[in-house]
Amino acid sequence: MKLSIVATLYQSAPHIAEFYRRASASARTLVGEDYEIVLVSDGSPDNSLNLAVELTKIDTHVIVVDLSRNFGHHKAMMTGLAYAKGELTFLIDSDLEEEPEYLISFAKQMEDESCDVVYGVQGTRKGGWFERWSGSLFWKMINGLSGLSLPENVVTARLMTRRYVQSLLQHQEREVFMAGLWFITGYTQNPQIVHKLSISKSSYTLRRKLSLFVNSVTSFSNLPLAGIFYIGLLILTFACFYTGSLVINWLFFSHPLTGWTSVMASIWLLGGLIISFLGIIGIYLSKIFSEAKGRPYTIVRNVYGRH
Repeated sequence: MKLSIVATLYQSAPHIAEFYRRASASARTLVGEDYEIVLVSDGSPDNSLNLAVELTKIDTHVIVVDLSRNFGHHKAMMTGLAYAKGELTFLIDSDLEEEPEYLISFAKQMEDESCDVVYGVQGTRKGGWFERWSGSLFWKMINGLSGLSLPENVVTARLMTRRYVQSLLQHQEREVFMAGLWFITGYTQNPQIVHKLSISKSSYTLRRKLSLFVNSVTSFSNLPLAGIFYIGLLILTFACFYTGSLVINWLFFSHPLTGWTSVMASIWLLGGLIISFLGIIGIYLSKIFSEAKGRPYTIVRNVYGRH
């Protein structure tokens, strides 16, 4: 198998037919008939699965992997890559915001530059000013807190060699952050500027974005834990100096009454710090708990179209 095209399905019913047509045309242009299209149904609430299964009946190139429930975009992508058999794998979203025709230009760049991965990067982030600003802030905070140098505004679309995909699949953590895994897998990875369209409303709500941010930082960095130590050390140092000044003042100068304001401020400050620090430690402990159980990150209910 020369080429695998992998895409996930979640509320994708309006786009499946056109995505299939354009992806198939791009694959035939590149490799003829030696390709497959792997569609992963991530517990979509619409009829995406039924439409995809119908494609398997009319085209043997199409394979549908039906997950038992919604596990999340990143885990569904990893599952699709595990089912891909091609010497080249083209990973892309099925919502057509990233054009399937990028496969041709990605393949040309890969051949010209002899690299293992060609990935898409938005030259200008799509959306309004707040989406662009928050997206830029997200990547800056991820890089600052994780110690990684992830490319900003990276999109899902990427063409990968077989050896890179096999290396990527060696990562077995249950909390999957794809941008981080793509980066730390290594090999030669070169960007290509793409234009991402705004066709449908993003399924990434503010809550999901915040969850992704917390997951990405705690999956790739222990900096928050180190920060707790240094903040605690700073507070301890300040407390020692302040206590010393109070003792000196009591011995040599005056005997002031204890102030209500300073007591309450200290209680709230230290109480808030303790609770927040316990929360950070709890997040890391929850990840250890999740990894120790060794549960699969997705469960496949059925596979359609593979013979």
